Amino acid sequence: MVPPLTPAVSVLICCALALLTLPPPAARRRSAALFEQPRMPRKAFPVSMFRAAPLVAVPFALVTGPGVLVAAALVTATVILRRRRASRDRLLAAETAQLLEGLEAVIGELRIGAHPSAAAAVAAEETTGEVARAFTVSAARSRLGGSGADGLRRPGTVVAEELSRVAGAWRVAERHGLALAEPLAAARLDLLGRKHFRDRTRAALAGARATAVVLALLPLLGIGLGQAMGADPLRVLFVSPMGTVLLPLGCALTCAGLLWADAITGKVLR
Repeated sequence: MVPPLTPAVSVLICCALALLTLPPPAARRRSAALFEQPRMPRKAFPVSMFRAAPLVAVPFALVTGPGVLVAAALVTATVILRRRRASRDRLLAAETAQLLEGLEAVIGELRIGAHPSAAAAVAAEETTGEVARAFTVSAARSRLGGSGADGLRRPGTVVAEELSRVAGAWRVAERHGLALAEPLAAARLDLLGRKHFRDRTRAALAGARATAVVLALLPLLGIGLGQAMGADPLRVLFVSPMGTVLLPLGCALTCAGLLWADAITGKVLR
């Protein structure tokens, strides 16, 4: 049993949790609004939820014990990580489609005699996201006499590798005095082939991923069957001292299996 908290300790814990959830000063918010660059919104948990997590975690641990808290943290972290990976894959597919569309516009403009800066500007108007920003910078650099290939390199973005391939083709054309449309057409054909291969492989691996999820959920079925048979596994996992070790261990092995299956399938898609 957890020993009762004294009033002084309870007051200190409440004060510490209040400081964690305290919002930033108004001066800092005004400074951020004036001087910090705006960022693209992300579909993630708000910062306030992370600040409020100790308010839920500490009473939860005092009531249920550390084993349940560790198990819940492992499951929550695994779900968040898998959702972020799925969101990144969807964003990569969308940005790759935008890049293919932008390259088609650039190649079409170049083949009718447009300047590379004008062609990149047209592609920037017809695309969105990181691809549009990359073509905008490329058009500006080319218009000022620089290399349009340097503007296409955007490290740290989800489509950085694909843009780097296009920039390499652009650089080869500039270095050797080739017509820019042909290397870009070859780069677009390469990206299109990679996209088709990735889509076919992802469809072929859908069964394996579904099997991994089903295997991860089988322990829940076993717990339900044991409870129906009268073995009372819920009492063992949530009440007994042995459950403090068994529940986090089982959750850790299940989460590790899911992440391992994701890593194996992710290597095939690269």
